[in-house]
Amino acid sequence: MKRTGKAIITCAVTGSIHTPSMSPYLPVTPDEIAEQAIEAVEAGAAVLHLHARNPVDGRPSPDPALYMQFLPRIKQQTDAIINITTGGAPGFSEEDRMAGPLAASPEMTSLNMGSMNFGFWPLADKFDWKHEWERELMLGSKRFPANHNFALIERIMTELGEGHGTRFEYECYDIGHLYSVKHFADIGLIKPPFLIQGIFGILGGLGADLENFFLMKQTADRLFGDDYIMSCFAVGRPQMKFLAQCALVGGSVRVGLEDSLYIGKGELAVSNAQQVRKVRQILDALDIPIATPKEAREMLGTKGGDKVAF
Repeated sequence: MKRTGKAIITCAVTGSIHTPSMSPYLPVTPDEIAEQAIEAVEAGAAVLHLHARNPVDGRPSPDPALYMQFLPRIKQQTDAIINITTGGAPGFSEEDRMAGPLAASPEMTSLNMGSMNFGFWPLADKFDWKHEWERELMLGSKRFPANHNFALIERIMTELGEGHGTRFEYECYDIGHLYSVKHFADIGLIKPPFLIQGIFGILGGLGADLENFFLMKQTADRLFGDDYIMSCFAVGRPQMKFLAQCALVGGSVRVGLEDSLYIGKGELAVSNAQQVRKVRQILDALDIPIATPKEAREMLGTKGGDKVAF
């Protein structure tokens, strides 16, 4: 793992799994997404991971026109690296998932490294839903796996990586996903440095146990040597201890309302920036400096904010 001396803070602003009924603070409209993203950068985030939502009812949307209502504003008011989802949301077709990134040609996109069960149906009966689609989304996760097949992964790497110079946040929910990254590196389709995003606590992936974090790091060390940067997050209550541990061994961190709606036990976070400030306080207490957007670009080898299409 690269020992850069600085931690990159990524903020995942809204995602596609949490819904408006779960928190009144989840950004939904283009204005809300832009405002919370800008505040997160002011708080210390160098990378923004972004999804789009229908502003009427908050459901995830692949519409490039919605992306274009907040991407230019964020670019104008921050220097952050903008990272757009290719995972999309349950029910999105492959064309849906490619539409926003191909239109925007961002510096980075997420790239899930394997199909998997991705379960969150236990939430279906825990909320009073404002919209019927929300409960349907929860229940659907019991019946339909998240599709990230090899053909789609290769398409994303080819069309966005080779075609647009886009770099990737390799989202790894299990150890096998690291070997998939290694495969595509071995055939020359992707090149280092690799941003490996270890994700823990999703039902169907690695559990949120620190032993699993060390297993993922040790495996990545063996596969990639000094050619990768480790980042991680855990969903729910273990979030901050995972971030602290990852930073302690020289890694980077990801926070945001996509990954956790809370700032403490039973206390909803009022913004993405609040979570960024909390993890920054942890890093400051550990004497770990955070990377600026300029430094993050150098660490990740991105093409630069002047080469995007928004």
